[in-house]
Amino acid sequence: LQISGYLNLLANTIDNFTHGLAVAASFLVSRKVGFLTTVAILLHEIPHEVGDFAILLRAGFDRWSAAKMQLSTALGGILGACFAICAQSPKGADETVAWILPFTSGGFLYIALVNVVPDLLEEKNPWNSLQQILLLCTGIIVMVLLALT
Repeated sequence: LQISGYLNLLANTIDNFTHGLAVAASFLVSRKVGFLTTVAILLHEIPHEVGDFAILLRAGFDRWSAAKMQLSTALGGILGACFAICAQSPKGADETVAWILPFTSGGFLYIALVNVVPDLLEEKNPWNSLQQILLLCTGIIVMVLLALT
């Protein structure tokens, strides 16, 4: 088994921990924010987990071992949610949410931009770059519209 598979599992556990933080903190704000955050993370996680499964297979894991290891990384999400709930201040959820949500959303934006911007800069076809930028802007507009409803 290649070390890349284990590094991927570690990164996925950390990623799931931040997802758990975000979901729990969002539910501390309101049900609506919690459900919107959960749906957004689920939509992100489906292709992400498929990609991670492929990475594990390429690293030498068999299908059953890769599936078990992927499932074990989900414990990171549960730990993140427990941490967010336990980190509540006696003064209320506002103080907890005041640092968790900016931390997790900033991390998600950083990771997304670190993955996307270099690809945009290397793109030779201006039409493809324009499409990617328009899709990024569309995603931002959808988030704003969801926040306003």
